[in-house]
Amino acid sequence: MPQNDSPPNVIAVEVAYATPLQQLLVALDMPEGATIAEAIAASGLQERCPEIAGADLTVGVFATVLKSDHVLKQGDRVEIYRPLCADPKEARRRRAAKK
Repeated sequence: MPQNDSPPNVIAVEVAYATPLQQLLVALDMPEGATIAEAIAASGLQERCPEIAGADLTVGVFATVLKSDHVLKQGDRVEIYRPLCADPKEARRRRAAKK
């Protein structure tokens, strides 16, 4: 019986994280079928940015929030989102009250 020793298909993806002071973007080649969680782990960003290590992260692809077990496609950009500093509705109310 012939063996299939060919490597798995590879997809190119990016993992992005931004702080107020810097933007980090890591390009990766991942095996087809890789998940968001696997790409984040492979990116090394959790080691470089301790504030997101071990945290319950809000993540997505191209501004669409998704679960970490979402399977990636060729060219996807995984985004790690920081918590909001202020509630957008409350900030709008404050601005409206100043007028």
